[in-house]
Amino acid sequence: MEQRISIERLEQAVNLFGSFDENIRLLEQEFSVTVVNREGELRVEGEAEDVALACKAVQALLALSSRGEPLGEQNVRYVASMVRAGKEEKIAELTGDVLCISAKGRPIKPKTIGQKDYIASVLKNTVTIGVGPAGTGKTYLAVAAAVMAFRDKQVNRIILTRPAVEAGERLGFLPGDLQSKVDPYLRPLYDALFDMLGAETYQKYLERGSIEVAPLAYMRGRTLDDSFIILDEAQNTSREQMKMFLTRLGFGSKIVITGDATQIDLPDGKTSGLKEAMRVLRSVEGIGICELTNADVVRHVMVQRIVQAYEDYENRGGRKDPGRGRRK
Repeated sequence: MEQRISIERLEQAVNLFGSFDENIRLLEQEFSVTVVNREGELRVEGEAEDVALACKAVQALLALSSRGEPLGEQNVRYVASMVRAGKEEKIAELTGDVLCISAKGRPIKPKTIGQKDYIASVLKNTVTIGVGPAGTGKTYLAVAAAVMAFRDKQVNRIILTRPAVEAGERLGFLPGDLQSKVDPYLRPLYDALFDMLGAETYQKYLERGSIEVAPLAYMRGRTLDDSFIILDEAQNTSREQMKMFLTRLGFGSKIVITGDATQIDLPDGKTSGLKEAMRVLRSVEGIGICELTNADVVRHVMVQRIVQAYEDYENRGGRKDPGRGRRK
């Protein structure tokens, strides 16, 4: 069977095909079809059902391209998965919604429906808990939302924190002063801020006290007003730490808590504060809980495959500590 799709502008065709036709080759692989560009139209050939799905994917990608979206491997794979799930009409929702512009001029915005719902919750609720596997953009998007709120003068400070828990290995006694000792744990937060603001701007705000990056232990006894507060790696908080952190919330502030419940590094027998908070707070007004999945992974495709492999293994009854996840 063959179907034809007309392309109005050359720029759309260039964007759709990608460098060295990599996008089209990926589409052909995903749907077992052949795509040829002739005389200003695409000709899609293959089995009837495969061709129908491939054409839906092409139309969705062209719609994204017409709205100025650059197309790459992540877009193609995500659109293909949405088409297979019969949700291709939702793809149009991904255009727009720019949170902020990075220091290098790159627009930062959600790339999946799950990420879009996550950001919508952050903007709407006073407290948002975002959980999901590695690569789903939980921390990065939260920092982008914090930078947006700070630039719009909705808050006066950005506070980033995470528990200083070793990820299964012993680091021993680290050299340097107290800041040098906690920096390795906070590096992912620094990296996100550097990308959004640039190193010089970040340093300027840090010196003014407009940005604070500190381990969770430093939060005890404080009340945080007019602040955007992000708790990262929250799966490694104890129940006591989580309650302490949540009760730091002051007037005019917003909290985002991120974590991956499958990568807990707490000592055996210790309850994860993140897991308990999700159970306790699920029905509390003003608190949103967003659960991202491997479909929302926006890193290298291998990350998505690895996450899915571990999930399948555990669903088949693979070795797993009772009541909590561990890195394997």
